[in-house]
Amino acid sequence: MYYIGIDLGGTNIAAGIVDDEGKIVKKASVKTGRTRKPDEIVEDMCRLVLDLMKDFGLTEKDIYSIGIGSPGSHDRENGIILYNNNLNFKNVNIKEAFQKYINVPIYLENDANCAAIAESVAGAAKGYEHSVTITIGTGIGGGVVINNKLFTGTNGQGGELGHTVIIIGGEDCTCGRKGCWEAYSAATALIRDTRRAAEKNPDSKIHELCGGNLDNIDAKTAFDAARLGDKTGIEIIDNYISIFAEALANMINIFQPDVIVIGGGVSKEGDNLLIPLREKMRGKTYGNEGLPTTHIVVAQMGNDAGIVGAAFIPKLN
Repeated sequence: MYYIGIDLGGTNIAAGIVDDEGKIVKKASVKTGRTRKPDEIVEDMCRLVLDLMKDFGLTEKDIYSIGIGSPGSHDRENGIILYNNNLNFKNVNIKEAFQKYINVPIYLENDANCAAIAESVAGAAKGYEHSVTITIGTGIGGGVVINNKLFTGTNGQGGELGHTVIIIGGEDCTCGRKGCWEAYSAATALIRDTRRAAEKNPDSKIHELCGGNLDNIDAKTAFDAARLGDKTGIEIIDNYISIFAEALANMINIFQPDVIVIGGGVSKEGDNLLIPLREKMRGKTYGNEGLPTTHIVVAQMGNDAGIVGAAFIPKLN
């Protein structure tokens, strides 16, 4: 049997056929066209799946289920995207629409949770019963797996880890609160802080790295400056990792997982992120000496996390 996973993004719709081991055997994508009507986007998703099945020689009998990962809030039981601000989806019944084209079980899940599923079943958290996956992107996504089951809370919205406040009255967050972890550790926050620091420090190598145009700053710029020994870059990264360490220590104190998996673009810094992060977390987590401690690792699934996680939603239900 095969599984099909769909990663519904604001720019692209990616879909893949996944085998029992979590390997994508065939995938394809189309542009989302986010300004279109929801039913047009959903129709393209369906056609993408049908084309994949045809190209790989599969019928409904070969497909265990279809899973869809999407940002926003969902009614999982009925397969409805309640709200997705990226696509202006409100109360869109994905399950009903899909089953007009193909009669197999349809699952729906938040995209950050799909990343957690992918890492738990086929990635860096494979073999662990308890894991937390953090994705660093435009926001901070979080997914929690407890006893090999995805934790979603009483209303399905559990795991919004990026919206835990770490600085009261701090930076504005897109959720409407102030001082959320996301407002300090998302890639967009790192870009903001790098730009602010560059404006205050005209002699910083950041100006050279961005070609004199601060609009060219990305989440990698401050790390690059720090590697060059630039004082401003070093200070930005030290502050960034310090805040990240406090937030991760909170996650460990709440969940005490076997492993925390960090994904997203910033995670590509590898040891430049992990070594100081682990050092700054020392002494901040609750626990007695001699007990197992949480491992902090980089995600393994990369760009395939959305597809594999969506495909494997039923495995962690």
